[in-house]
Amino acid sequence: MFLNVCGAENSLESQILSIPMTINIDRFDLKFHRASSDAIPALKQAYPYLFPKVFADSVWVNRQKDTLQLMLVDTVDEVFPSMVPLEEELEYLFKHIKHYFPKTKIPKVIGLVNNVDYQSKTIYTDSLLLISLDTYFGADHYLYQGISNYVKQEMDAQYLTAHVIDKFSDYKVNPPEDRTLLSQMIFYGKKLYLKDLLIPNKTNAIKIGYTIDQEEWVRSNELYMWQFFIEKQLIYSSDPALIQRFIDPAPFSKFYLEIDNESPGGIGKWLGWQIVKSYIENNPKVEINKLLSLPAQTIFNKSNYKPRR
Repeated sequence: MFLNVCGAENSLESQILSIPMTINIDRFDLKFHRASSDAIPALKQAYPYLFPKVFADSVWVNRQKDTLQLMLVDTVDEVFPSMVPLEEELEYLFKHIKHYFPKTKIPKVIGLVNNVDYQSKTIYTDSLLLISLDTYFGADHYLYQGISNYVKQEMDAQYLTAHVIDKFSDYKVNPPEDRTLLSQMIFYGKKLYLKDLLIPNKTNAIKIGYTIDQEEWVRSNELYMWQFFIEKQLIYSSDPALIQRFIDPAPFSKFYLEIDNESPGGIGKWLGWQIVKSYIENNPKVEINKLLSLPAQTIFNKSNYKPRR
């Protein structure tokens, strides 16, 4: 049976990878910063969504020659001498998206620099994918000094496709139906399960934005975390403070115990992921769009979730 399952998975993956697709990253950063000011009118016509009308052309001329912007463009060329590896990663992702969501348009992909705005590493619409290349130099890059460790650990190209799915899933996963912690957990659990389908080549740590050690910690402490949530009667609580403690990005989760500094942030997302995966194990024939629209309580009730001991 194990061999049959593996064979089916390999066959499906081969079928997905055979989908014809080519993705090229349009280097707007080079077109803008390596051109003269005379090119701005043509660039505005070609990329109107990158030139808000409230700004005069003088703003763009000054930005074009800004020393920080030019340094960022130079650093992009140093860190990414070729866009091919990133393009291949994106092709892999969008082939999987096309398989599971056939009506999805493959967006035009544009690379740019954006003042290391790590809160906008990617912007996704149904026709455009903007990638701030200056937010993927690697966690140890000297330009990221002063940025919190829990933020810059994801400023690495290996997390790129996971970030794209974060934005893609906003269009696919129904928002939480109530304010309970459980609804929030399963909302993000659905998003993470999408990553299981769309980037099966990535580790669980990459999918959730953890380091390997952080992912090991949550796996080792799954039972204790769940017991804490149950004993403190948290999962049906609507206390907004719980979102900050267990869902939002943070250097650590807030149990208000000695283990806090050992834990990664967002453990509520991780537990929600385990609940969704448990639901899938018990309901393997559920269609993906159906899963993404199911109420959190339904998923929880039918998951038979039991943390590993």
